[in-house]
Amino acid sequence: MAASKGLGELLVREQLINIDQLESAKKEQKKDGAKLSSVLVKLGYVSEGQLTDFLSKQYSVPAIDLSQFEIDPEILKTVPRELCEKHIVIPVNKSANTLVLAMSDPTNIFVRDDIQFLTRCKVEAVVASETAILAAIEKHYKSKVTYESIMTEMESDVDAPGTLTTSEITFVDVDKGQADAPVVKFVNLILNEAIKMRASDIHIEPYEKRLRVRFRVDGTLYEKTQPPPGIASAVVSRLKIMSKLDISERRRPQDGRLKVRAKDNKEIDFRVSVLPTLHGEKVVMRLLDKENLKLDLSTLGLESEELEKLRKALHLPYGMILVTGPTGSGKSTTIYSALAELNKSDVNISTAEDPVEYNIEGINQVQMNADVDLNFASALRSFLRQDPDIIMVGEIRDFETAEIAFKAALTGHLVVSTLHTNDAASSINRLLNMGVEPFLVTAGVSLVMAQRLVRKICVRCKDQVSIEKSVLLDLGVRPEEADGFPVYKGRGCPACNDIGYKDRSAIYEVITVTESIKNLILQGASTNQIKQKAMEEGMITLRQNALKKLKQGVISIEEVIENSAKDTFE
Repeated sequence: MAASKGLGELLVREQLINIDQLESAKKEQKKDGAKLSSVLVKLGYVSEGQLTDFLSKQYSVPAIDLSQFEIDPEILKTVPRELCEKHIVIPVNKSANTLVLAMSDPTNIFVRDDIQFLTRCKVEAVVASETAILAAIEKHYKSKVTYESIMTEMESDVDAPGTLTTSEITFVDVDKGQADAPVVKFVNLILNEAIKMRASDIHIEPYEKRLRVRFRVDGTLYEKTQPPPGIASAVVSRLKIMSKLDISERRRPQDGRLKVRAKDNKEIDFRVSVLPTLHGEKVVMRLLDKENLKLDLSTLGLESEELEKLRKALHLPYGMILVTGPTGSGKSTTIYSALAELNKSDVNISTAEDPVEYNIEGINQVQMNADVDLNFASALRSFLRQDPDIIMVGEIRDFETAEIAFKAALTGHLVVSTLHTNDAASSINRLLNMGVEPFLVTAGVSLVMAQRLVRKICVRCKDQVSIEKSVLLDLGVRPEEADGFPVYKGRGCPACNDIGYKDRSAIYEVITVTESIKNLILQGASTNQIKQKAMEEGMITLRQNALKKLKQGVISIEEVIENSAKDTFE
């Protein structure tokens, strides 16, 4: 078999994937730099088991399910972790002078020779996918620095002098710096763990009798560890030093940034917020990983018709596009993706943001600053004197900002902005309630899009489950579909940190402001009347979109029920 180069074509020939899925995976591969096999599993085009069985058949080598296999720690000592990560291999068994080695590419004789020379053993290969091997390495090779070992050190060193150092830390590597103070090692370990788990936020919270550390992963907070409460001030001081904040000021909130270089040399920015509370200072750190920011409209989760409507509005020479939803619903990612598609050398794009989360080359991004009266309205006025083609306003919060935004949208500029409303139709009335005249809304707004984020089921441990028909009917599934409606759930595995979910997808509803909807707005129609008309003209609601993703096996029924309970799909 022609190793990874011909893998995609062979999978297509075996009808495990289709040609469109292969092309999509290759595009994603160019962005991530990962192996094609890993990308295919990540996108859900082929399951871990299917891929392993396929590789086993192609290589004529036995397959192994590493997620169900416990490896003796003594066997792990035969091959160092660094070598396993470099070659994507892991030793799984040893008998006499024979070492069984799980490999993603058993035909690589150079790797086998290296391992044979190192171990003085005959190497027998079994096959597993790259993602399964990497997950097994992470699971079985324990780091030299663990929470438990650091806790022990900190408990005996809480009041010891010299636990802090004023040097700026830019490297996070828990396998190095063993001589560092316990607090320094603990902070490094937290940052490194958050990066590994793809957390979006870290919460460090002091209480009267404990200190709690939580990570937000795919929108949900999980408690990670509880270090001794006596080290709370030392941990906060350490983070303040790294963020270049004032460690002597403990009565006022402070904001800062720090940059971390992880093991694989990728740099990640952390936005740091320190807030005085009753029992000390609480720290929340937002991870800003540009590599996790996929600026591609086609990967956001839009249905093909919705994507076509959005692209059509984006390529109009003027008008306003509004993206709505609560905080944390992914509005910024959608807008960044839209701007990335428009970001060409012959276009002038200016953005007013609070805060600027990601720096994108080719776009003039302006950070709002209340201290010098730089707000959305004043920034917009300045933009209009800067010969703009496209303007992005972080949020329309008041009449003044709305008035200038509409002036720009009606004078030959494309304006993209956000509103905090529950659905697309209610955005129209929000603008009217701000004081914007109905004729300005109908003339200026070209498209309104509401969105929510939902957790995706982990593709590595996805299983079909049976659900009562009555539950499906209550959620809005049509009676004729309910009998054969497939529902899936994640069991939990090392790839998803035993949560059952990995990554998130957005669900949308898109209203194009057509002539009939303009007439309703001018007549003073209610939100429900506008929504009903939009549905008659083909709008797929948030709930309908969620049920479609449920049927496709992308999200679980728990996600639909949870969001329905919050009325986010109404």
